[in-house]
Amino acid sequence: MQRQIFTEEHDAFREAVRTFLAKEVLPHYEQWEKDGIVSREAWLAAGRQGLLGLAVPEEYGGGGNTDFRYSAVLAEEFTRAGAAGLALGLHNDIIGPYLTGLGTDEQKRRWLPGFCGGEIITAIAMTEPGAGSDLQGIRTTAQDKGDHWVLNGSKTFISNGILADLVVVVAKTTPDGGAKGLSLIVVERGTEGFERGRNLDKIGQKSQDTAELFFNDVRVPKGNLLGDLDGAFIHLMTNLAQERMGIAVAGIAAAEYLLEITTAYVKEREAFGRPLSKLQHIRFEIAEMATECAVTRAFLDRCIVDHSEGTLDAVHASMAKWWATELQKRVADRCLQLHGGYGYMTEYRVAKAFTDGRIQTIYGGTTEIMKEIIGRSLLA
Repeated sequence: MQRQIFTEEHDAFREAVRTFLAKEVLPHYEQWEKDGIVSREAWLAAGRQGLLGLAVPEEYGGGGNTDFRYSAVLAEEFTRAGAAGLALGLHNDIIGPYLTGLGTDEQKRRWLPGFCGGEIITAIAMTEPGAGSDLQGIRTTAQDKGDHWVLNGSKTFISNGILADLVVVVAKTTPDGGAKGLSLIVVERGTEGFERGRNLDKIGQKSQDTAELFFNDVRVPKGNLLGDLDGAFIHLMTNLAQERMGIAVAGIAAAEYLLEITTAYVKEREAFGRPLSKLQHIRFEIAEMATECAVTRAFLDRCIVDHSEGTLDAVHASMAKWWATELQKRVADRCLQLHGGYGYMTEYRVAKAFTDGRIQTIYGGTTEIMKEIIGRSLLA
């Protein structure tokens, strides 16, 4: 089906993204995978190309465009290229809104130009060894010491954790406040007591640095409180819909790409003297996946437009996230099976997509959490 949501401007942007990937990412990606981290030069190149801070006001060096369709294009093309390690979506769509929506004028002047230029790489630190989806379990504390905060605690599974120059930390500022006693504290590279642990060894997305972070009596200026004191829970809930949409967009793009390469493969691969595509079972497998992708694409495109217009709610973002990522997982598994033994070889894109995509149903809120959000909305 012909997609109807993009204009000529979006198409031109898509070509620019493809050119960037071909020139600045794909020639280096294999080495980044071996290194477990991408080059900082790639971030600077993305800044020069105008791929960072798409929605940041122009006065701070950004694109000044809040149309989420541009972010969708970026997510789709990076997914098709298999280049999850350069986490522009995390930077732009997850952390960017906190800085632009909650930052003071002074904070914006201090951080956003570097954010848009690639000199400042960002991360957000929520997850802890004993607290994932349950924000009430967060133990990291920020004590008010008058003119500064003292931060103590640890975080884990932090994307961009090694490279990050600016980390938005979710910390407890009111000890007995539960989820409503949390605040966002920004910690900058080089702050005494802020240490990074190991670059975690994952089964996929090898070039995406994912780290443990430790805060030992870290003195943070009062001016680094982002948003309202004890307001982190509301701030996080407000921005989670966009995070989940970004993950969902990547999910359907991955499923479509896997279907595309597998359809080509079964036409060429022979078994019992004829192409696999001549077997009814194979045709049924392709037919089922194609139909599921088409239906999901129609829903996701509607969600993309609604989000661009500011009308998408948390429930439909949750629907998009769990459905698209679970579809991605199913399609990756079925496509690998259709590739046979070759599908298990890392030189084949289907193998890499299988391992890279497995995290999709987990981060940004697990499938189970998404169902809980949807169920509560219907049965409250």
